Amino acid sequence: MLVEVKDKVVSTQIFDRKFVCDLSACKGACCIEGDAGAPLTLEEVDILEDNLEVIKPYMRKEGIEAIDKTGVFYMDQDNEPVTTLVNDAECAFVFFDENGITKCSVEQAHLAGKLDFKKPLSCHLYPIRTKKFNDFTALNYDEWKICEPACDCGDKLDVPVYKFLKEPLVRAFGEEFFKELEVVASEIKNR
Repeated sequence: MLVEVKDKVVSTQIFDRKFVCDLSACKGACCIEGDAGAPLTLEEVDILEDNLEVIKPYMRKEGIEAIDKTGVFYMDQDNEPVTTLVNDAECAFVFFDENGITKCSVEQAHLAGKLDFKKPLSCHLYPIRTKKFNDFTALNYDEWKICEPACDCGDKLDVPVYKFLKEPLVRAFGEEFFKELEVVASEIKNR
């Protein structure tokens, strides 16, 4: 089902489905698997290009080589910018911590106080995917087998997708939009 919230069309799955990332189980597989890089806006491409020297110290050699060769992004099959990949799988901005969990070098530069930009919004919003149309933006829940541990964790903790993603939803669409989501969630729950 879909609901209209302001100028957005929102899948009710973001209210119904439960989700809390469980990095100890998935190891951040969403950053190294899939059929394309992480979706970017053109503004994000500029941010990554302008701040690459600040991000590079946190990157792996393979990621730096891929970006030096082709740039921070490429155009996917829908002619949309996405992050460059290593071996047609791993995001070029990925590095692995001591436990083998993928981490984002962009976010690491942010956490170190070197960059105001946290990470691409599509990464921050996952498992919500957004798509802009002429008159509205659609927000959909993206179901992916590698996220089953996150769904299990969300079920155990009883955390709906939209609540888990409060920070990126506010970052993307503002506090007022998130408050509207809470109203919709309450209405759905009371049906």
